[in-house]
Amino acid sequence: MKIKNRLLEIRLKKGYKFQKDFAEFLGIGQYQYNRHEKNKIQPNLETTFMILKKLDIDFFELYYKDND
Repeated sequence: MKIKNRLLEIRLKKGYKFQKDFAEFLGIGQYQYNRHEKNKIQPNLETTFMILKKLDIDFFELYYKDND
């Protein structure tokens, strides 16, 4: 079981075509955002709270369990 995020889905739903623009909106670097979006690494707790606040969503709208 892995914990994954829905950053790609959220980015596209919000109308951001490019990772660079969405990363800038969130206030994080593009490289860091890319690794988060591809679920290579997960944001630390501080970054997670910043993202949740910026997007005005709750934890479970951002994360889900992947049973693969």
